[in-house]
Amino acid sequence: MTYVTAEARQQLLDDLAIAIEELATALAVLGAAYELLDENTADRMEAELFRGVQTAYGRAQRTHSSFAARYSLQGRTFTQPSPGLPSQGARAFLERAGEAIDEADNALVELQDSMLPVEVGDRELRSDLAEVRTLVEALQGRARGFVRLFGR
Repeated sequence: MTYVTAEARQQLLDDLAIAIEELATALAVLGAAYELLDENTADRMEAELFRGVQTAYGRAQRTHSSFAARYSLQGRTFTQPSPGLPSQGARAFLERAGEAIDEADNALVELQDSMLPVEVGDRELRSDLAEVRTLVEALQGRARGFVRLFGR
């Protein structure tokens, strides 16, 4: 493997990490919002958003770690950031979750458009990226809809 290929694969992992970090942010703020919502709204948010974000986050992490392992690259551990102070309120947390989901989608689009998955990736990576992107894309509309209906 040439040095350039190794660098390109590491760049691919770094770009994927951006999306994973945004999904981690979405999970953190959705968890904080859950604590501030009434029981019915919290349960609906969990069903409509949290589980989907959790699934996309887990799948993206597995994609990252399995690609790194296949090519003997350095993997990494992802952690959820602090969501911020509860005084921001549930709506602010929900809006931030929507923004983080949008940013994760943007990062995945940029990664796929970069051609790195084709040039230095493999079929499994491309398939996994497409799956994660499909999961995240579905969440975008749900997040906007949930925020729009929140408080009504």
